[in-house]
Amino acid sequence: MEWFKDLNPVIQALLATLFTWGLTALGSALVFFFKNVSKKILNSMLAFAAGVMIAASFWSLLNPAIEMAESLGKTPWVMVSAGFMSGGLFLLLVDKFLPHLHLGFERDESEGVKTSWQRSVLLVLAITLHNIPEGLAVGVAFGAAVAGLPSATLAGAVALAIGIGIQNFPEGAAVSLPLRREGFSPLKSFMYGQASGIVEPIAGVIGAFAVISMRQILPFALSFAAGAMIFVVVEELIPEAQHDGETDISTMAAMIGFTVMMILDVALG
Repeated sequence: MEWFKDLNPVIQALLATLFTWGLTALGSALVFFFKNVSKKILNSMLAFAAGVMIAASFWSLLNPAIEMAESLGKTPWVMVSAGFMSGGLFLLLVDKFLPHLHLGFERDESEGVKTSWQRSVLLVLAITLHNIPEGLAVGVAFGAAVAGLPSATLAGAVALAIGIGIQNFPEGAAVSLPLRREGFSPLKSFMYGQASGIVEPIAGVIGAFAVISMRQILPFALSFAAGAMIFVVVEELIPEAQHDGETDISTMAAMIGFTVMMILDVALG
C-alpha cells in the first residue's frame, strides 16, 4: 500500500477507476456461464447498486464536503447545496440528450435524442450514464485526499473505490445477461457489458485533476458528484429495480447495499 500512497493523485484515481471498470468486466463475464437469470435477481442487483450509491453520496461525498466548506471558511450549506443541485442538473441534461434505453423497456421507449441505434447500444449507454458520476466521485475523492483536510483521507477514497467496484459487478451482469437472453453471443454480450464501464477511468482522471488544480472548489466538486449519483439512483436504478413489482426484494437489496458501503466507509475511512 505504501507504493500507492506515493503516487500522484491523478494516477491513484486512474488505477482506482481501472479497478472499478475491471469489476464491471468481471460481472459482465457471468454471461459465459449463464444465459438466463431471473428478473428478481437482476432487480436485486440494481437495487443493491442503488443502496451503495446512496450511502457513498453521503458518507464519502456530502459529509466530507460540509466539513471541508467549514474549514475553508465557506458557508457550508450554500456551497454544498449548489454543488449537489448542479450535479443533478448536469445528469438531467445528459439524460435528456444522450440516447439510451433502460432494462426491461421496449426499443420505442428509449430516452434522449431519437436515433436509429440498435437496442443493445442504447442499453449499454443507459448503464454508461450511471458510471459517469461514479468515476467522477472516485476521482474527486482521490484529488481531495491530498488537500490536507482531515475530512478527506486516502483510506476514505479507497473505501469509496471499493464500494463503487462492488456495485459495478452486478451492473456489468445487468447489461450482459439481458443481451445474451436476446440472442447475442456470449462474447458480444460481454464486450457490450464491460464497455459500459469504460467511462469511469475517464471521469475519474478529470475529477482528480480538477480538484487538485482548484482546491477552493473541493466542497462543490464532492457535492456535485453526490448530486449526480443521487439523480441516477432516483431517476433510473430504483424504478428499474422495481419495474416488475417485486418491491420487497429490491428494497431489502438496496438496504444491504447501503449497509455495505456505510461499513466500508466507516471502517476504512
